[in-house]
Amino acid sequence: MAEPTRRTTAEVRQLPKDAKFDALGVVMTSTQRKDKKGSPYWTITLMDETGTIEGRVWSNGVWKDVSDGGNADVNPLTSDLAKNMAGRSLGVRGQVSEFNDRLQYTFNVVYFVDQVKYPPHEFVRKSPIPMETLRAELEGILSKCGELEGFVRSVLGREDIRREFESFPAAVSHHHAYAAGLLEHTLSVARAAVAMADAAKASGYPVDGSIVAAGALLHDIGKLDAYRLSPTPEMTVPGTVIDHIALGYARFDRLAEEFGLEERPRLALGHILVSHHGSKEFGSPALPATPEAMIVSSADELDFRLYCWKNAVDQLDGDSDGITDYSASAGRRFWKWQE
Repeated sequence: MAEPTRRTTAEVRQLPKDAKFDALGVVMTSTQRKDKKGSPYWTITLMDETGTIEGRVWSNGVWKDVSDGGNADVNPLTSDLAKNMAGRSLGVRGQVSEFNDRLQYTFNVVYFVDQVKYPPHEFVRKSPIPMETLRAELEGILSKCGELEGFVRSVLGREDIRREFESFPAAVSHHHAYAAGLLEHTLSVARAAVAMADAAKASGYPVDGSIVAAGALLHDIGKLDAYRLSPTPEMTVPGTVIDHIALGYARFDRLAEEFGLEERPRLALGHILVSHHGSKEFGSPALPATPEAMIVSSADELDFRLYCWKNAVDQLDGDSDGITDYSASAGRRFWKWQE
């Protein structure tokens, strides 16, 4: 019998039922649970440079330590290797199965590999947009910040902030959960917000375009304190117990004070930061109360939903009629109506 072909996670997601595969990546998450019979099983989310797959290792799965060139059996219930998988490179041999008309992945064999030979950071997914392109677009949007350009440059131009902004994820799992995802998402929101501000002004609404551009660029600055790559996206303790909105406002207020930003634009920008999730239900302590805050909040929501749509339709197979699996992040199924 032929050996399974090593696949990227993107290739695995396109495989049909019963197909076998080998894959290698870095573990994003690993959880141990028990099935209805009380037998242990593991759910592992594996990331590589093309995306992620989630697979289950049932109680009859085989675990091997091949890190030193050997092929030693591993007991996942007692081994420290199995207890500390997150952030480590891992090999799997699996098969595509089907449950409730939905494809899923079973990892029949798990391989603990050499972390030096297969460095975890090499499997971390990155923004598909080249950094040079992202930087050029950032410059273009900074030029639309008007009198606020100096302040925004003083923030995003700081070496520590610039470095983190260009490498951090925008989320752990929901959207843009990869290296440079925060910058990619921020620019997408800013691009849409600037266009919406122009459209609103053309319709006769009084909108300050510089506040919109600056607010869009700074709206998620709290994620620099809430998330990190270690080496996969994860939430920090402050991000867990305080949240990125509160962290973002605290950082913004401190930087605005240091810069000497005038009170009115400082309040207008601060309001955008605390209201950009659009409702208290989704974590914003204030509702958008200005045209600029409404625009940035709408642009943020639009980019999130479009990302969820694209992520879902990218995993469609040929028999789906364009209807995706249910997206827990977006709370809906999506439809790709175009052939």
